[in-house]
Amino acid sequence: MKIPSSMRVIEIQSGQLACSEHPTPKPVSGQVLLKVAAAGINRPDIMQRKGLYPPPAGASDIPGLEVSGTIVAVGDNLSLPIGSQVCALVTGGGYAEYCLAANSLCLPIPGNLTFIEAAGIPETFFTVWSNVFDRGQLKAGETLLVHGGSSGIGTTAIQIAKAFGAEVIVTAGSDEKCQFCKTLGANHAINYRSQDFVAEISQITQDVGVNLILDMIGGDYLGKNLQCLAPEGRLCQIAVQQGIKAELNLWTLMSKRVTLTGSTLRSRDEAFKAAVADQLRTYIWPLISTGQIKPVIHTVFKFEDADKAHDLMETNRHMGKIIIEVAHDQ
Repeated sequence: MKIPSSMRVIEIQSGQLACSEHPTPKPVSGQVLLKVAAAGINRPDIMQRKGLYPPPAGASDIPGLEVSGTIVAVGDNLSLPIGSQVCALVTGGGYAEYCLAANSLCLPIPGNLTFIEAAGIPETFFTVWSNVFDRGQLKAGETLLVHGGSSGIGTTAIQIAKAFGAEVIVTAGSDEKCQFCKTLGANHAINYRSQDFVAEISQITQDVGVNLILDMIGGDYLGKNLQCLAPEGRLCQIAVQQGIKAELNLWTLMSKRVTLTGSTLRSRDEAFKAAVADQLRTYIWPLISTGQIKPVIHTVFKFEDADKAHDLMETNRHMGKIIIEVAHDQ
């Protein structure tokens, strides 16, 4: 196929999203060029738009960290052929008609998924696997607490943790969201607006506490999370929606022998991400192919309505992933 010399993109202009035109990038060694079918919306995109999360050195300043599409050009030393339909984790550039991706971070789209569904996989699945299983070391029979259970991260964590034999407790902001999380497999769902989740966790676990917490809230949740943890419990911090600072009771951390860890994904090197991709291909792709795990899509927006997609994410009304679909003229 003929690749156009220029492409439509959604870029950030003075804190707002705007349609523009950029030269179509060309892949170098180790890269592929994707004709983007769809891109996922993620919290880091919101933060980047607001000037709070600049892209790492060398990354595209166009937002968008996950895409699905078709390989239309390749660099050197690649095993994926032109025409392959893949989803990919990228460091930026996803809000565009064409996007560069590392060959090692492209995963084949399972035959039972659409481009729209596949675009909702990379950022959340890479994040959940690397934090819940690599850093958090969740094991079958253990209890996982996920804050923001109805988010893209939350809906992914519920399904994967249940598939690997864990008990899952979530917090969410409404009864409707709590019920939704239960339909995905959550054993317990706590409405944090009407219930004290620390007290609820104590009752659910009979004062034992949970083994692992996946937290994207931050702020004063830190102290509450420590109260919820069982001895030898682990807390994985992956975002700080309510603030980067918190007061820490060191005695609680010491007496429970807590492991406190955290990570961001975008700035990690390709080798780390490629190792996660290999694990997903081995352990998660078979479960997606059989339908045991499936990305949860809430709303799909047109490419030119990316600003509306951001608006929806900021309302916190969504349950699952928000996607923008790219329609090509040719």
